[in-house]
Amino acid sequence: MPNMDVLPSVVEHGSLNRAAQALNISQPALSRKIAQLEEGLGILLFERKGKKLELTRLGQICYEHALEMREMEHKLMQRITEHHSSYKSITIGASLTTLQSTLPDLITLYTRDFPDTDIKAITGKTHEIVSLVKENKIDLGLVASKIDNPDLTCIPLFDDHLCLLLPANHRWAEKPGIEIGELQDLPMILFSKGTWYRILMDELFHRYTVYPDVKMEIDSFEAILRLVPTCNVATLLPKSYLRQTALDNNGLVLRNIPELQMTTRTTSLLFGRELALNVSTRDWIWKAKEHFSTGGAVLP
Repeated sequence: MPNMDVLPSVVEHGSLNRAAQALNISQPALSRKIAQLEEGLGILLFERKGKKLELTRLGQICYEHALEMREMEHKLMQRITEHHSSYKSITIGASLTTLQSTLPDLITLYTRDFPDTDIKAITGKTHEIVSLVKENKIDLGLVASKIDNPDLTCIPLFDDHLCLLLPANHRWAEKPGIEIGELQDLPMILFSKGTWYRILMDELFHRYTVYPDVKMEIDSFEAILRLVPTCNVATLLPKSYLRQTALDNNGLVLRNIPELQMTTRTTSLLFGRELALNVSTRDWIWKAKEHFSTGGAVLP
């Protein structure tokens, strides 16, 4: 069946010139479309009477059919819109560190106001999350980095830095001041290689020519918190992950070293074209921006 979407415009505007302007195409291009339509149907759609175009009898039948098709398309789009508005879902891609440190807080914030939204989360390395957002395979990305990409919008949420954690019975637990150089040969459990925070740690160690005694490399913050007191070692973790209850429950103390506060990493939201975002994604962005703009880096 030939495409008849231009036919109603020609009939309703009464001339090829006005119809072409309304359709934002040239008059010759519109004339070709009408000629192709007539050729495809094997009929004459219009008769010229002076400067006016009048539908033939078969042209009138085709016009009525085109109106029915336009109405059906309108109803289809309306049904699709209604479905999107009634079924709320969002798919979020989070880097391994943000999955453990920031995403749980954001889900808690979001579901307080939108409890019926279906939330899916996947994890990957930062460059993998960036690719998924660019390819529209996920709605949002949450990464511990600023991303400069012309195809994406990057919204910085908050700056984070590393902290030294020690078991409460560690020999340094009540030490008045700890200097960066004292981390040399200190037994530690660190985050796995390849993640942003481990890259941050390795850059820090290289900058100050300090190399701890790394006993384990683990890709779970929770596991590190539990193993640090068990093995009586130290660790470095991002401030955004630490809760006082978690420190108390695991018998840990937090110590600040001035150089660690310069290990800043920015956690950001990533998304594609704003016009293509669904309602749930827009709501998520709004909630995250509102929370962090008031200084709420983490939930208590």
